[in-house]
Amino acid sequence: MQLRVMAGLIVAGVVALGGAALAQTVPAQFVVSGKAAEQIQDFTTINLATAERIAEACERLAAAEGVAITMMVLDNDGNHVYSDRMDGQGYLNIITAEMKARTALMQRAPSKFVMNQVTQNPNAELQRIQLGLFPNSGGLPVVVSKQMIGAIGIGGSAPRVPVWSDEICGHKALQEVLGAANVAPLIEDLPRPTPPAPANPAPVPRFVSTTTPKTGVSNAEWVVGGKGSMNVFDGNQISLVTAKRVARVCRDFAASRGGGMSLYIIDNAGEIVHMERMDGQVFNNIRTALLKAQTSLKSRVPTSVYTAQGRNNPQGQTRTIAQFEFFTNSGGLPIVVDGQMIGAIGVGGGAGGGGDENCAIAGLKAVFGDHVLVPQYPTASASSGSR
Repeated sequence: MQLRVMAGLIVAGVVALGGAALAQTVPAQFVVSGKAAEQIQDFTTINLATAERIAEACERLAAAEGVAITMMVLDNDGNHVYSDRMDGQGYLNIITAEMKARTALMQRAPSKFVMNQVTQNPNAELQRIQLGLFPNSGGLPVVVSKQMIGAIGIGGSAPRVPVWSDEICGHKALQEVLGAANVAPLIEDLPRPTPPAPANPAPVPRFVSTTTPKTGVSNAEWVVGGKGSMNVFDGNQISLVTAKRVARVCRDFAASRGGGMSLYIIDNAGEIVHMERMDGQVFNNIRTALLKAQTSLKSRVPTSVYTAQGRNNPQGQTRTIAQFEFFTNSGGLPIVVDGQMIGAIGVGGGAGGGGDENCAIAGLKAVFGDHVLVPQYPTASASSGSR
């Protein structure tokens, strides 16, 4: 018995070593490397540059089809790496993108695999949901040189298989960025049985606006407009192109100081518009960035207000944290332009020592100039930029 156990351990060790050897063959341009990889102790996780290229490729394909999508990229630990919500996407489009990505990550297979299981046996759906799986296509693992480096999920567009679907968009984007040799063929879509017609169908109301919502900002490019704003009945949501411009400045701010940051920009409904985490960022950096954005959205003030209040009156922190569920580290700001709130930003990770709040302010000021509201401190020495 002991010999068998030892033999099993030896085989497991050989497999593990073989896996490590394969992992080392992943081209460096696709994964976190160097000091950033040493920080997270992982040389096999998708990097920001690759995630961004995949998202932008899929968005370009969607725009050519005249549709909008939401893209979520996860690393192989399930952390957010990159996310974009194209203008006009609503809650279901956004949340399902992440659900599909997580399904592909857990299954190590396309989320369509789960969808096909449910198609063949509808009674299996409840169990799949209990396991946290989402039985719909649009989630794909990201595999290079037989090493899984992350997963993507796409939501938001109606399928027209075999011409178009969320999954087809993601598959083409992966081929473009990783090369066709690194992307497995799509699995077959099994036909779904047509459910029986109800004996007494309920009328389904139509709920469509024909009026473009008005905006409260001076530059229409800063917010979702046209058909997109009509889809969500909101003319004051920060647009994707604007959110990405803010993020780019903050990214450069952190990089110029030899560090990194994680960033979330959310709309007034609390949904992700744009998210990115620079290479070397760990869970705490990523999670705190989201919590800061959410706190500023709910409170309508910078999170540095609560940082200062905690120092000045520590007794008040219990209520603020426990009952209001606020995150009290600086780095979160409401995005208020021309007196109109259009979203919120949260930055974590230190921004190379430059300060999370300062990183966010740099991005906001670069894009909105004097139109944006930023924190004002009594003296320069009282400025808080700590994470």
